[in-house]
Formats: sequence, structure tokens, C-alpha cells
Amino acid sequence: MNNRNNRGFTPHITPSVSLVSGQNRQILCLTPQGNQLCAGFTLIELMMVVIIIGILGAIVLPRFVGQADKAKKAAAQLEIRNIGMALERYEMENGAFPTIEQGLKALVEKPTSSPVPRDWGGPYLKDNEVPKDPWKQSYQYRRPSQNNHPDYDLWSFGPDEKDGTEDDISNWKKDK
Repeated sequence: MNNRNNRGFTPHITPSVSLVSGQNRQILCLTPQGNQLCAGFTLIELMMVVIIIGILGAIVLPRFVGQADKAKKAAAQLEIRNIGMALERYEMENGAFPTIEQGLKALVEKPTSSPVPRDWGGPYLKDNEVPKDPWKQSYQYRRPSQNNHPDYDLWSFGPDEKDGTEDDISNWKKDK
């Protein structure tokens, strides 16, 4: 059986002595015609490389994770502004904002509950659907406003998906 590869080397395992530890170990040797060429890594060398990569990952990874959270919050703020502009356009064309019962769905479908708008010119949002926030939750709408009088309240529960917490993202200024 001929185990030669296309460069004339014959792979086989041969015992060798580690210069670092003095213990016998098995390494893969490639034997060209007449000369012996051996190469390999010890388990300790491989572990050191894995440890170094782990340390670098532990330093760098948290910086990227924090950026993803910031990006989601910024996306939610931008989406709230976009929905707000659609609500303003709805109000200009129909004389009033949608009621709580009509909700944000009034921006993509003509409401059938009272007051039914006479000049509904929608849909007012792209893709004919009310978007979800970056955490896949519905945006919240309240009319009349409790925070942005005389208009409406529009907000996302934020990353914790709970109402009334510090991480909520809204169209009103929060007292700090």
C-alpha cells in the first residue's frame, strides 16, 4: 500500500522526545525521501492559544453587545417618530387622531368604529402594517395623552418588555 501524497511525503506517526518537557509524545511526521521532517503542537501550546483567544473575546465582546442595545433603542425612537408623523398626517386629513379603540391600526386600515373618518387617505404607514418594536412587541398608543397633552402618547416597553420602567422609549420627555 502506497501512502505517498503528491509531494513525495509519506505520513506516519513516530515517537519523538519533546525538548520542553522531556516526555515522549506522538506527533505526525512527514518523511520525504531520506530526510525526516516532524512538526506538531503540544496540548499545553494549544491550550495557551485557546486561553489567549478567550481573554481577547472577553475584552472585546462586551463592547459590541452594548452597541447592539443602543442601536435597538435608537431604532425604536426613530420608529416612534415615523409613527408620530403618520398620526399627524391622519389628524390633518381627518380632523382628529384615532381613538384608543381604533388604535394604530387606523393608520393602515380605514376605521369602522365611531368616529369613522370621512377623508381617510391611508394607508399612512409603509408596507401597510403597524411595525413592531425591535423587541418584537407592539408599540403602545393612548389618546388623550397623559404625558404629551393635547396630543397622544406613543411608546415602547423597551428591552425589559414591561410598562412604566426606566428603559421605556416614548414620544414624551421623562422627568429624571
